[in-house]
Amino acid sequence: MNKTDLLKGIIIGIITTVIGIYAFIWILTPWDFISGIQILKQQGHLGKVITLGSILNMIIFAVLYKMKKDLMAKGIIFAVILLTILTLFL
Repeated sequence: MNKTDLLKGIIIGIITTVIGIYAFIWILTPWDFISGIQILKQQGHLGKVITLGSILNMIIFAVLYKMKKDLMAKGIIFAVILLTILTLFL
C-alpha cells in the first residue's frame, strides 16, 4: 500500500475544493475571495459553500477511479470526510 498516493489524493481533494470555493465566490458573488470567505462566515453560509466547492471532487474521483488510481481516489474520499467534519464545526 503506497501511502504517498493516499496523501496525494487528500491534497488533490483539498485543492480541488478550494478551487471550487474560489469559482463559486468569483462567479456568483460581488466580493473577492478573502472578503467573500469572511462575509460568508459572518452570515453562516461558509459550510454550504464548502459543500458546493467539494462537488468538483466527484469528477476527480471518477477520473482517478477510471484510471485505476484506487489509493488516490480513496484520498479524495478521505478529503471529503475531513471537509465534512470541518463543515460541522463552522
